[in-house]
Amino acid sequence: MAQASEVIDVLKRELKARGLTYAQIAQRIRMSEASVKRMFSERNFTLTRLDQILSAAGIEFAELTRQFGREEHLLTRLTDEQEREIVTEPKLFLMAVAVLNLMSFSDIVAEYTLPNAEVVGLLARLDRIGIIELLPNNRIRLKIARTFAWIPNGPIQQTFKNHAQDFFDSAFAGASETMLLLNGRLSRTAQLALVDRLKRVAREFSAQHIDDATLPLAERPPVSLLLACRPWTPSLWRSFERGQGKSAGRVVRR
Repeated sequence: MAQASEVIDVLKRELKARGLTYAQIAQRIRMSEASVKRMFSERNFTLTRLDQILSAAGIEFAELTRQFGREEHLLTRLTDEQEREIVTEPKLFLMAVAVLNLMSFSDIVAEYTLPNAEVVGLLARLDRIGIIELLPNNRIRLKIARTFAWIPNGPIQQTFKNHAQDFFDSAFAGASETMLLLNGRLSRTAQLALVDRLKRVAREFSAQHIDDATLPLAERPPVSLLLACRPWTPSLWRSFERGQGKSAGRVVRR
């Protein structure tokens, strides 16, 4: 079952690299787009249907099997030097986020006011860094693992934090928006359990991001999810606390 799931994951990446959507595949194999989406989301393919999809996309089955086991060779994290190289140039930073958002070359040139040649040059730099493999016809293949993450409090995260105020410039009242600020007192065990659940939400977000990758760009606008949890007292209340042994972000045991 794990191998079958890997086949589907690799197939999704290959469809994305070729700029093929579920709608285009559905048309080529004479199925409804909803049925194709359901097959991919449920990971439920007959061999005949898989063969039809491969034929419609121009993909050889050998191309899929060659990528089995490549996950262990993919990047799970960049070096501090690599992250600094990315954030020092806004256009390169934009391009890195774009490819991590599974945008194709055509998506990028349609979405941003960058000349084609400049986009190619920026993608070539990401290729040298190792985030992507730039294929013929400007196709993009990610070289990062599903467990990829930026360095904790590294250059990328620091840059996002420095621009975080813009994220909060919203009432968060839209149908697809929400902001919850909760305060409470939890045991150490409960804190760890909460953090684990938040990490599961992040993994679900990433999985949905991959599942939606073959949809047209107009149907998947950029969405940011900010999850944060830590022991903390707002600075305006700290002066009222007894004992000077406390510090923000630390639990002091009595």
